Amino acid sequence: MRLGAAALASASLLTLAPDGPPPLRDLPARMADTGGGTQLITAQAPRGKATSGTLTWWDRRGGRWVRAGSARARFGSGGLVEGRSRRQGTNTTPTGLYELPYAFGIEAAPSGTSMPYRRVRKGSWWCQDNSSRSYNRWTEPRPADCRAGESEHLITYRKQYAHAVVIGFNYERPVRGRGAGIFLHVDGSGATAGCVSVPAGAMRRILAWADPAREPHIAIGTESGTTALTRY
Repeated sequence: MRLGAAALASASLLTLAPDGPPPLRDLPARMADTGGGTQLITAQAPRGKATSGTLTWWDRRGGRWVRAGSARARFGSGGLVEGRSRRQGTNTTPTGLYELPYAFGIEAAPSGTSMPYRRVRKGSWWCQDNSSRSYNRWTEPRPADCRAGESEHLITYRKQYAHAVVIGFNYERPVRGRGAGIFLHVDGSGATAGCVSVPAGAMRRILAWADPAREPHIAIGTESGTTALTRY
């Protein structure tokens, strides 16, 4: 085959080849639900077994979603699973659309933060004990029915919890055994235990950007399949 014909054939194959993932720029427009507010965070992984992906924060302006910022994201070491079927202790990140109840941190809130912000102290714990009345709640001090070995002593995670936001997974009406303590926080040394993490600079920018009056939500999911972010 002559070179010109070969080039033409290759171009035809490229034209017929199936498209890759839709562009990130229109991601919120393809979602089933964005929470009803005018701010949104998307955390998308390429597939369910992935431990990294992209986190993007968006503003609703003039009837369309506009990207306000983006950063590399890390997910659970066990990958991502449907939030409604997640089990505690699997190190998986729950997919779904969630509210962001409040922020917290060992360090002071970054300048411009308007979300409710709670400072971590020596007596601050997040109860993950399934038998406790305080399951999936901040406790200060730790109650007697919440075992230390089944909870997080928040101040011991100085890097990760320098700044963080509570993700409303299993939060409003906690189902025991489904999981507790799912946050958006600063990167540690690798994949998380089920949270979503971003670099420290991105975490500060998100806190300065998020406005409770605009009802920000976070959507977590994959590019395709049963846990596709666009399904939420």
